[in-house]
Amino acid sequence: MNKQPHITGEVAAAIARAAEWLAAGGVVGYPSETVWGLAARPDASERLYALKGREPGKPVQVSCLDAATARMLTRGGAAFDALSGLWPGPLTLVLPASPTCPPDLAPGGWVGLRVPDHPVALALLRASGGLLATTSLNPSGQPAARTFGEAEAYGLAPFLLPDGGVPARGLASTVVRVDGDELEVLREGALPVHVLQERLHSFSRGGA
Repeated sequence: MNKQPHITGEVAAAIARAAEWLAAGGVVGYPSETVWGLAARPDASERLYALKGREPGKPVQVSCLDAATARMLTRGGAAFDALSGLWPGPLTLVLPASPTCPPDLAPGGWVGLRVPDHPVALALLRASGGLLATTSLNPSGQPAARTFGEAEAYGLAPFLLPDGGVPARGLASTVVRVDGDELEVLREGALPVHVLQERLHSFSRGGA
């Protein structure tokens, strides 16, 4: 997908309104290359739990505009350097949080980070300061929305962005927890785990 999103006038106007909604403490439904998501400002992340009926304490992820933004939130070190090169893409890295990461986004000292590869999601992040608390768009226990119609039918998002003509693929991101050079697969998804393992091992041997 285009990593420098080109957004048409109508979609750009919707993104600008969505950013205003987020700044006022609201929640926005948005498309990604995987499934549809719900987004809130980090200081309003509790709204995501209320809308979804999500279990308190179950972490949400932090979607970031780029790897440089994500880096500020983690003490991931070499593992971050190795695997963040796969962003933008369908990968969520669970890494040790840095002191600058809001505690509500890092239960137990770990934070889940992702850089989506979708023009609307990236434009929303750019308009909203570079990072947002996010989770899949679905009531807890239900499948994540894969289309605008499914997202609309759930009725969770007071403000729902269009997909700008770039549909979600319908397969969630791969989620891995990285501790040193060890990977713990928390969810298999769109990015094959062997790609992550090979990249991490290559980096630890001094490869690119």
